[in-house]
Amino acid sequence: MRTRRLHAIAAMAAGLMVTALAGCGGNGGAGGDSFTIGLLLPSYGRPRFDHFDRPLIEKRLKELCARCKVEYANAGDDAAVQRRQIDTMITKGASVLILDVVDPKALRSSVEAAHKSGVPVVAYDRLAQGPVSGVVTFDGMQVGRLQGEALLKALGDKADRSQIVMMNGDPTGPNAEWFKRGALSVLQGKVKIGKSYDTVDWQSENAHDNMSRALAALGPGGIDGVLAASDSIATGAISALKGAHVTPLPPVTGQDADLDAVRRLVSGEQYMTVYKPFRNQAGAAAAMAVALGRGDDVGGIATGTIDNATTKDIPSVLLTPVPVTVRDIKDTLIKDGLYTIDQICIPKLRAACDKAGLT
Repeated sequence: MRTRRLHAIAAMAAGLMVTALAGCGGNGGAGGDSFTIGLLLPSYGRPRFDHFDRPLIEKRLKELCARCKVEYANAGDDAAVQRRQIDTMITKGASVLILDVVDPKALRSSVEAAHKSGVPVVAYDRLAQGPVSGVVTFDGMQVGRLQGEALLKALGDKADRSQIVMMNGDPTGPNAEWFKRGALSVLQGKVKIGKSYDTVDWQSENAHDNMSRALAALGPGGIDGVLAASDSIATGAISALKGAHVTPLPPVTGQDADLDAVRRLVSGEQYMTVYKPFRNQAGAAAAMAVALGRGDDVGGIATGTIDNATTKDIPSVLLTPVPVTVRDIKDTLIKDGLYTIDQICIPKLRAACDKAGLT
């Protein structure tokens, strides 16, 4: 995977760009035509997909094309299920697909089938293989770098004498390797990596099992930090650490700004998460899908190009992730309207919220 040029988008710029597209496009602009857009998300296991991505994408699609129909499917982390879902949407006459692919290699033939049927595919959040027509995602290398930098900061001047465990994502997806490479670019040579595990399906249960193995191998006192690739992985890792009565808990990273993870930031059980402004991502993907459905070029939406394993120079929007610790919650997640104070500061966290300046 490589980019032709650097193309991170500031949140305000992305919002303005997508808003401007509401009045553009063929057939008389937004609401002047109608077609079906297939939205295929990969997992129920990570709360962000149904809590944020789906409603934001559907809302933006309706704003850009009021008469368009949206068909939704969630694959539940099963590539075979997602293959059938894609086939069904093509058969039912979808004009364009927004695809967050479960397994890029396994679904390559489905992307090719869509292309042959004249159905363009927008790869969302993960870079699919095959002849996709556009890509909207976050800079995965930067996600990993932010996690690695935060962990080193938490370890402080003891980092060079510390041992960490890396809890990576599912290797069947391209993002997991992207995140890992970003983290290693920061961590290698700065801290000892005692164990490194891949987490099948990004599931917290699998992360719990892997952390239990690390505890057995390194001992409860032998883990000074945990590089967890996502908040769901952090959930399992922290559960295993607490089950082994590790106190104090070592710093643990995360990603996705899940509500439970944000509450863990407040309680001190998790050190940081990576917030990916989903509204910008959803807006750019919706704009690409509507443009492609109308037969328009997406060059005015894309901010650069990216290559996958099979196709070069794919129009892309590569967005900038944001690191969040407890000190940043108010100026990021609350400011953006992702959560309210009341959602985060449940009764048992009121004292911690007061200490963090949230209430």
